Amino acid sequence: MDTTRRSLLTALLAGGLNPELLALGLSADGFASDAPELAPFRGLDGEGLDTASAIVEGRLPTALRGRYFRNGPGLMQRADQRYRHWFDGDGFMQAWTLGDGRASHRGRFVQTDKFRAEQQAGRFLLPAFGTAINAERPVRGPDSLNVANTSVLLQGDRLYALWEGGSAHELDPATLATRGVKTWSAELRGMPFSAHPKVEADGTVWNFGTANGRLAVYQIDAAGSVRRHAVLDVGAPAMLHDFVVSQRHLVFLLAPITMDMAAVRAGASMVDAMGWNPAGPTRVLVIDKADFSRQRIFEMPAALVFHFGNAWDDGRMLRLDYVESVPLPQFNVAAEQIMRGQRTAREVSMPRVLEIDLQTGRLRVAARDEAVEFPVVDPRVVAQRHRFVWYPTAVDTGARWGFNGLMRLNIETGARERFSFGADTVVEEHVLVARPGSTKEGEGWLVGMGYDIKRQRSFLSVFDAMALAAGPVARAWLPYWVPYGFHGRFYAT
Repeated sequence: MDTTRRSLLTALLAGGLNPELLALGLSADGFASDAPELAPFRGLDGEGLDTASAIVEGRLPTALRGRYFRNGPGLMQRADQRYRHWFDGDGFMQAWTLGDGRASHRGRFVQTDKFRAEQQAGRFLLPAFGTAINAERPVRGPDSLNVANTSVLLQGDRLYALWEGGSAHELDPATLATRGVKTWSAELRGMPFSAHPKVEADGTVWNFGTANGRLAVYQIDAAGSVRRHAVLDVGAPAMLHDFVVSQRHLVFLLAPITMDMAAVRAGASMVDAMGWNPAGPTRVLVIDKADFSRQRIFEMPAALVFHFGNAWDDGRMLRLDYVESVPLPQFNVAAEQIMRGQRTAREVSMPRVLEIDLQTGRLRVAARDEAVEFPVVDPRVVAQRHRFVWYPTAVDTGARWGFNGLMRLNIETGARERFSFGADTVVEEHVLVARPGSTKEGEGWLVGMGYDIKRQRSFLSVFDAMALAAGPVARAWLPYWVPYGFHGRFYAT
């Protein structure tokens, strides 16, 4: 989309253009427009976005001060070619700055080597995770394809855009300018660094990466130095997105996903080359945090898990919560449908709590049926015993795509609290921000983004995390929409 067209589209959206009118003449090639909640999947054209002062509805809490960084796929199409899978889009980093009752917003594309080359060429030059594209540039390793589009980590003045298939990219946290690829240590150069690092209360960072069935495990201190690392031959699956950490263990759910490398070499996308074995087990890999060579593997029925909440153990019992997705084939079909602007089937992902008796090897799964994803916990209880998990949730959405509310679940009692924005809002991941000076789990705010379908504008919402049903205490409105993202983190100042 050229600059003139983008400017026209932004102006029309800011003025509240009716979705039906948008569908008549401004839809991107290959993108259906009969589902207005999917409009942000059109993506941006590679340019940044800025709002110095968002319009605040309600009152932002005085004590809520800091920066909320959020990452996700932002560019979906070049020339006449459109990505087929949501995971393919080039990374778009956002920064919200909150303080003194005001909110500002900035968004910039991560300037990966891939992005810069394709931006200059005006077309796609490299294959993507879910889209088969003939390579017009050398592919020397995972970072040749790195889109840096999944999550974020801040350590001091170093902001990282994360993508599970390759290296982290360092950004300037003030300007979001890209500084370059991050190398944690010489021996780990080029080893993938996952998009879901776990940060304990003392600042210790745990993370992993996978390559050719091997699992790299990282322990990094609060200053950003690697304390320990190991590369383990565990038969890691072709896709491993997240893990969880308890007081004593790192836990991975290794789904029965295979990869046909011959098909990839013949030109297939990784998505098309992946296999799913519904009869095969999901292996539960438990690694001792104090000694990576001490590992145990348990088995459970096949389950696809993208995201965990948290875990804790008492030496004998290990408990963790996660969200179980639909099986991989159905998930990938849905991810391709939304990239075409088509609503998906109503299969949903749902909460689970897994209990492992480390002495007997017995596993027990407690299942719930709410439609949820993107679980988060209070950052003060990471790798500690916790009671609460927060999720975006779908409440009476009918055929409409996406989540429209938030839910807090007490995983000990099963009690829940929910809030729904109604049919005209899509809710994205929200993160918990602890109230300064508080010590009780959950005391703070739930902060995240959403999209108003009728206004066709994105917003930041702030809730009292322990009083969701009361609705947001404030919303900060942007004069434009932003593509739906994946993950973010809030850093208080």
